[in-house]
Parts: sequence; C-alpha cells; structure tokens
Amino acid sequence: MRYRDLMNFANTLDRSYFIDNEYKEYADGDSPLPIGHGQTISQPSLVWMMTHLLDLDEHCKVLEIGTGSGYQTVFLAQFSKVVYTVERIGEFTAKAKKRLGELGYANINYKVGDGSMGWEEYAPYDRIMVTAASRKPPAELIEQLALGGKMVIPIGFRRNQELQLITKDMNGKVKVESRDRVRFVELRGKYGWD
Repeated sequence: MRYRDLMNFANTLDRSYFIDNEYKEYADGDSPLPIGHGQTISQPSLVWMMTHLLDLDEHCKVLEIGTGSGYQTVFLAQFSKVVYTVERIGEFTAKAKKRLGELGYANINYKVGDGSMGWEEYAPYDRIMVTAASRKPPAELIEQLALGGKMVIPIGFRRNQELQLITKDMNGKVKVESRDRVRFVELRGKYGWD
C-alpha cells in the first residue's frame, strides 16, 4: 500500500457518514468524536497513520479489534483481501455492517464479542489492528498473529498510551517498537483496567 493511495482514498471518504449523532457537524475536523456508549471515532490523521503502519496489501488477512463506527474498518477493507472485525457492542456492529455494505464492501466479517481474545477460528492473521488501549499486548492476539505479521496497538495507562508496532518474524520472534503517544478508550475484558 502506497501512502499516496491511502491519502487519495482518505480524501474521498466522508467521515460524517460514520457519525449519526449531534457531533456529525464536526466530522471535518481532525479530532476524535463521541459515537455513544463511551466510545469515539478516531481523528482521521491517526486512522491514516495506523493504517499506514500496518503496511497492507491485497493478500492480507486482517483482524480488527473494535469495529466502532466502521471508519477504521473501511480503510482496512479497502487495502486488504479480507477483514475480520470484533466489537463488544452489538449496536455498533449492526450499524457498521449496514454502512459498509451500502458502500459495497463484501470482504468484511463481523463478530460481537470480547475483542481482547481475538477471533481464533480464522487465525492466523497477517495484520492485527487494535483500536482500544490495553495494559499490555494481549497474549491471545500475539498468538493469532502470523509469522511475518504486524500488529498496531495502543499500550499503557488510562489517560495516555504508546502506539506500538508489534512484528513477528518468520521464526516467531516478537519485536515491539513505540511509534507515537496516543489516547484511546479502554479495551474491555481481560486486558482493560476494570
């Protein structure tokens, strides 16, 4: 995936389509916005950066943790072969499935459940995108990452995290690189703070 292709796609996508509350009028801004249930839609620049870090191609099988509004999901679907996305809030899953179906995406599989545990049935995944913050990298997700795979995940504390790029080489050795400071909502379940 070339950065130019990513930005061309981003410039054609109307973020307001993914927001259905009073914050819709602020969709053009580069800031996170509430979407309900204590969750947010990330600012476009962060979505672009995280997508670029994954280095997607047309052969990638991608696991997304946290479907939310479907805004990040559509970027993954555009630049990969197939996406498996897990969301704990059923209402979000239903809305995202409808939105992305209307946009013509047929390469997305949806699941309502605890995303911190991944989606073992279809593992391993070439790429994993986590859109909620965790105390530490979930062991289950690292296990489901394919040899040669990459995962992007915010790791840290409630109010601030490091955006980490985790890679697994062809021998199964895991490398962690810190890429930026971020602030995401909490990953619920085993790896959250509650």
